[in-house]
Amino acid sequence: MESKPKGAFNAQAFLNSAGIARKIVEYRRTEVIFAQGDPCESVLYIHRGGVKLSVSSKAGREAVVAILEPGDFFGEGCLAGQSVRQGSATAIMNSTILFVDKDQMEHLLHNQHELSDRFIAHLLARRIRIEADLIDHLFNSSEKRLARTLLLLARYGKPDTPVTAITRISQETLAEMVGTTRSRVNFFMKKFQRLGFIDYTHGLKINRSLLSIVLHDQSA
Repeated sequence: MESKPKGAFNAQAFLNSAGIARKIVEYRRTEVIFAQGDPCESVLYIHRGGVKLSVSSKAGREAVVAILEPGDFFGEGCLAGQSVRQGSATAIMNSTILFVDKDQMEHLLHNQHELSDRFIAHLLARRIRIEADLIDHLFNSSEKRLARTLLLLARYGKPDTPVTAITRISQETLAEMVGTTRSRVNFFMKKFQRLGFIDYTHGLKINRSLLSIVLHDQSA
C-alpha cells in the first residue's frame, strides 16, 4: 500500500465525512470571510482558492498577517477561548471555504488522528513563520523583505521547478505584508523584473534566483 506524504491530509474524505456539523461557502475575490470583532465560533479550512489574514488598528491602518492557500486552516483562535475574531479574513481569489463548528472541531481533533496531526503541523509551521517574519521586519531592508515575501508566496523549496507562478496579488497588499510603501514595492518589482528574478509574461512567476537578494546585504 502506498504511503502518504508526511503531514498529508485527505481533504475530500474530510469534506465527505458523515455527521460533521459544517458548511461550505463560496467567496468571490475581495469578499470578506469574517471581519475583526466578529463572533469566533468556528475553524475554517481552505478547500480551494486563497485567503488574506489582516489586522486593523483603531486608526484604520491595516497590516497583512498571512496569505493562505488550499489545505490551510485559519480562525483556530476559537479553540483557545477567543470569543471574537482578532483579525479579518478576505478572499484573494474565488475560494471555497469549509466552516467547522468549534465543538465539532474539538471532537474531530480528539478522534481523527490524521486530522489532528495535520492541524498540529499547521499550527507549528504558522508559529515558525511568525517568528521568522518578526526577525525579517526587525533586521532586513525593505528590498530583502519583499524578495523573501515573494519566495514564500511561491512556496520556495517545495516545487521541483526553478520558476513558480503565484497567486495574483496587488502591490498594495505586498506593501502591507512587507511594511513599506506601494511606490517602493513598484520600484523593487521593476528591478527584480529587469534582473530576471520575476516575470510578468503570463501572470507573476518567481525565479529561484531571487534568493540571491535574500542572501546578500541590501541597502534599505
